[in-house]
Amino acid sequence: MDWGTDLWDQYDIIDKHTQSGLELVEKYVKFVKERTEIEQNYAKQLRNLTKKYNPKRGCKEEQECRFSNHQSFLDILNEMNDYAGQRELIAENMMMNICIELTKYLQELKMERKTHLSEAKKAQQSLESTYKQLDSSKKRFEREWREADKAVQYAEKTDQDINATKADVEKAKQQANMRTHIAEECKNDYAAQLQKYNKEQSQFYFSDMPLIFNKLQDMDERRVRKLAQGYVLFSDTERHVMPIIGKCLEGVTKAGTNVNERNDSIALIEQYKSGFERPGDLDFEDYSQGINRASSDSSLGTLGTPKGPLELLGKNRSKPFWLFSKKSKPTVTEDFGHLPPEQRRKRLQQKLDDIGKELQKEVDQSAALEKMKDVYEKNPQMGDPASLSPQINQTAQNVERLRGEFNKYESWLTEAGRRGDSMLRRDTLREDALSYRSHSFNNNGSTHEPYSPDGTHSEEGTPDPSQAIYAEFDDDFEEEEEELVAPIGQCTAMYNFPGASEGTITMQEGEVLSVVEEDKGDGWTRVRRANGNEGYIPTSYVSISLSK
Repeated sequence: MDWGTDLWDQYDIIDKHTQSGLELVEKYVKFVKERTEIEQNYAKQLRNLTKKYNPKRGCKEEQECRFSNHQSFLDILNEMNDYAGQRELIAENMMMNICIELTKYLQELKMERKTHLSEAKKAQQSLESTYKQLDSSKKRFEREWREADKAVQYAEKTDQDINATKADVEKAKQQANMRTHIAEECKNDYAAQLQKYNKEQSQFYFSDMPLIFNKLQDMDERRVRKLAQGYVLFSDTERHVMPIIGKCLEGVTKAGTNVNERNDSIALIEQYKSGFERPGDLDFEDYSQGINRASSDSSLGTLGTPKGPLELLGKNRSKPFWLFSKKSKPTVTEDFGHLPPEQRRKRLQQKLDDIGKELQKEVDQSAALEKMKDVYEKNPQMGDPASLSPQINQTAQNVERLRGEFNKYESWLTEAGRRGDSMLRRDTLREDALSYRSHSFNNNGSTHEPYSPDGTHSEEGTPDPSQAIYAEFDDDFEEEEEELVAPIGQCTAMYNFPGASEGTITMQEGEVLSVVEEDKGDGWTRVRRANGNEGYIPTSYVSISLSK
């Protein structure tokens, strides 16, 4: 069944139906647009909500994030922020895949419909024009035939009239013949126009209009199919982000299950435990015996700690320690002396650990620079050793500065009554720093005298601790020089590397190079090309396969 056959006479119905279909597409596009606006506003409100309740940097709430219930609330805010992002994604995908696509397709349908209706109108006008020609020919044939019939009757009447002359009779007959001939021509023309009209009418109703109606039917069916796809996308767009939304909700659930009330209590103790003893009983002051006022030896002010709660709260030791009294804010000092003993030890230990990490990093970097300098000295074609001097000097200064800070903070930690593991770490780092200092300064021609491990000048007969490290470094380097002959493996370049710095070598993605020296912790690997060229490349730029 098709429109051209079954709806051949329903032009107006087809016109209204196709127009109604286009209006439905427009209505659906508007509906989806309003839905995207709702999603965007919802996402915006969610983001503003999470921003409102997120703690600002440095505020009290941020410091309380070490507690699981506070951290879980922050996790919920982060998950809701991600959830808002998914709502924005829904709005964006609906706008792109439904609104924009259907709007573009709707314009194409309007142009196509306009074209088909224009073709139908032209066919209708052509048929009407042919009909007008037929009607004109028919009327002319009718008029000329009447005139011919009158002329024939007049000729017969004249021929029977006894008073008419012969000339009048001949004239009447000629007039009748002429009219009859004209009538015959009009008859033939009318017959030709009738045949032409019938042919065009048949083509109009059986060919032209059915073809146009079928094209309109195909256009409307394509519109319905496209609209149905838009309906499906309306749900699929949200269904595609459901797994991520589900993960966001799972994150909220996980945040709730991660809350541990016992750990929060322990964290509060660790954070605020002062280390002070509870105040003892006050002594009886017998004024009747003339005893001077004195505070109890067992009170908190005579515990022998560097600073007790009474010092933190005020200078008046005669007053008892009130648990709910309002405390004044102490002045922050570099040695954390404003903190209670327990907190002070923790902060000093944390500071020592941080400085120790920085010091170890600088010592490792200095060793790598010295190693590269020796390589340059023995292989001048790889780089200029003098170019590394600024970095070596800067590293030496950093080591000296960090060593001074380390000693300073450890003396405070010793004063606070906690040596323990930090002393062992201090001895190790101090030896590394002193060894590096002696080694680097001697190589630079400095006139500094060698130092002993305790930081004092050593006697002439005292061996320099740097000599052992330097000798060990030379031994390692000699072993590495021997390995230059035989590669220890291969590597494949994962990225391009320009090799612009001295001592480096260029490489292209996919290039295979021989590994002659492993990464020693400085992030560089020494490689060799097939033509014998050697240099350093970033270890993270290659995939290394070492020979077993």
